[in-house]
This record gives sequence, structure tokens and C-alpha cells, in this order.
Amino acid sequence: MTVIDKAFEALYASDDGSLDTAASLLAADPGADAERARRGEEFVRTLWGRGWQPADLVRVARRELSEEHVRLLVGLIRTETSRYERLPHRWQAQIEALGDPAVRPVDRFSQATTVLELYRLLVRLPRLDAVGPVPGEALPPVAPGEPRMLTRIRALLTKAEATGYPEEAEALTAKAQELMARHSLDEATLAVGAPSPETPGAIRIGVEPPYEQAKAILLDAVATANHCRAVWNEAYGFSTVVGFEADLDPVELLYTSLLVQGTAAMTRAEAEQRAGGRKRTKSFRQSFLLAYANRLGARLSATSRRVASEAPTLLPALASREVAVSARTDELFPETRVTRVRAAWDEAGWNHGATAADAAGLHPNRPHLP
Repeated sequence: MTVIDKAFEALYASDDGSLDTAASLLAADPGADAERARRGEEFVRTLWGRGWQPADLVRVARRELSEEHVRLLVGLIRTETSRYERLPHRWQAQIEALGDPAVRPVDRFSQATTVLELYRLLVRLPRLDAVGPVPGEALPPVAPGEPRMLTRIRALLTKAEATGYPEEAEALTAKAQELMARHSLDEATLAVGAPSPETPGAIRIGVEPPYEQAKAILLDAVATANHCRAVWNEAYGFSTVVGFEADLDPVELLYTSLLVQGTAAMTRAEAEQRAGGRKRTKSFRQSFLLAYANRLGARLSATSRRVASEAPTLLPALASREVAVSARTDELFPETRVTRVRAAWDEAGWNHGATAADAAGLHPNRPHLP
């Protein structure tokens, strides 16, 4: 049995004492470093086949371990994925967002301990439902550039986040949602004219602490208004959004933007509270975000219904696509359950959140910017 084999037995032990002994073995044998790194890349590669993606691994490592472990993991991911000529759609953006993988110099025992703690986490991760191809599999042809519609939505939402004027943010965000709704109609039109073998796909979107429940509710509202379904995995900090491919990226864009706008509005509301002599409270922030998500969900859905009503002949096609999305969601998640909201209620926070949702929301009678 090699030093690596003997040390790695500790990955499956339940006590930290075994990990310390294993770290001592690895620290005393510099000749095992290359094999130790190769095994780490193998663990990562195995997790690709078990449904995990780069952002998923980094998210769970950040939740469970330290930044030293995250830096080590980022290095493993970059090395492992560099083996492939092409990566699946969305993987490259995830990898580019990982940050600096440089590991700080530490003594060999501490380094070996970090390695083993990370590897122990990796080998214990469960299988996830796959939401796309994995590296090494045959991939569809690369589409040149970003779809024009997505580029327009991104530009509108970037302006909405940057402006200091609520009226302007409202108009910009409204225009973005209207573009998304009209794009779904266009896709339904194409499906009616030339039935496609396309089936619903899925993406995972991180739902980060604090106030994960409120954020998951906001993502669900955005997904539902855009003919998608969202299923929250509280344990691993993400929601899986199921829908047709053309709807998935816009949902992620809009959710991210509304979260940025909501957080900024919450900060302003807290400043008003402090000016009035009231301290910030956790219940204020929770209630703010819950009201924000609740009110925005209604307004987003109202905009989608309004746009759909302009083309009543397409309603059956839209309904058919939503049935397909629901069926795919049930296939991926046959045992979903409803979660009760766990939050202390604060009236001021709720009122401020509802007001912020109105400001960031989608009023169909307001003039839209070009």
C-alpha cells in the first residue's frame, strides 16, 4: 500500500484524529505530492459525472470550509477542465468567475491537512440530477456570440442597477421583462410553425446567505413569470431552474439584477430607519426581502400575462410548453416539498420592501425606454 493509499483511508473515517495522522504521512513524503494532486483532479472529474458543476463545488466548499480550501479547489478545477478542447455551455463563465487559485505558502503539515479536508468533502458529496452535458461528452455546435435579445436585456438591467432614479429603474426593468415575455412568444410561434425536438433544460443558480428563503422566493417568482420552474436545494445553497433554453439565461439575468436593486433599496431603507432612531434588525431585512419578492412576483406575472394576451392564438402553445416544463421538473425532482417561511415579521420592513418592489417593478402603463 502506498503512502497515498494509506493516507486517503482517512477520507472515509469519521474522526479527525485519522486525518491528522494521514496529514503527517503526506507531509513527510514530498514524493507523494504529484500523485496527491492527480487524485484530487480525479475526485473533481468524478463529480462532473455525478451532476456537479464548477460553481456548485466552489459554493459548497465556501459554505463548509475556508478560503484556503476554496483556493485549492479552484486550482484543481482549472487544471482538470484545461484537459478539454471544449467545455459545456455556461461552464467557461463559471470557471472565469472562480477567482485567483493561488495557494498561500504554509508548512507541509497544514497544507496536507487542507488537502485532506477538501478531499474528504468531495468524496462525500451526493449525486445531483444532471442539468447538462459534462466535459468530454459530445457538445452541440457553438452559437456565434450572445443572442441579440439577451444582450439587450443585459444592457437594460445594467442601467437599471446603476441609476439612482427609481422611476428610471422601473422603466428599464419593465422593458427587460417585456422583452423576455415577447421572446417566449416568439419561441412559441416557432414551435407552432415547425415543431422542434427541443425539450426543457435546467440551470443551477446560487442562492447565497443571508436570507436564503427570501432570495429563493424571489428567484421562484422570476422563474414562474417566465414559464420556468425553480426548485430550491437549501442544503447546498442553490435553486435549479427548469425551462426551455431560451428562457433560462434571461431568468438568471433578471433575478440577479432584481436582487442587486432590492439590496440597494434595503440599504437605503435601513438608513432612513437609523435616521429615525431605529436600529437595523434581522427581522426588518427578512421582512423587507420577503415583501419585495412577493410583490415583484405579482407584477412580473402581470406583465407576462399582458404580453401573452396580445397574441391569444399562441396561448395553447405557451400552455403546452409550460406542461413540458412541469413534466421535466417532476422527472428531475419527484419528491419536492413545500417549505414554510422561517422569518420574524417586521411591519416596517415589509412595507419598505413592498414599496421597493413597486419602484423596481413593472407597471404596464408607464412609458418604456428604447
